Amino acid sequence: MILIAAVPIAPLAVGAVGFIAAVGLGSIAWYNSKRPAGWENAERPNYVPKVDDPNDEQAQLKEDG
Repeated sequence: MILIAAVPIAPLAVGAVGFIAAVGLGSIAWYNSKRPAGWENAERPNYVPKVDDPNDEQAQLKEDG
């Protein structure tokens, strides 16, 4: 017989929340990164926020002038 009371809930909850946070943040980072070959024209979903990259602005300033 499996004892449910013997399973520690706190470590499982921390692990589950951490996993969900890692997947969410990783998705945001992936969608805002440079696209791999074949994904250049892929659109970012509406629920993923746009994160500005200051390195892109500096590279564009160098190209402009």
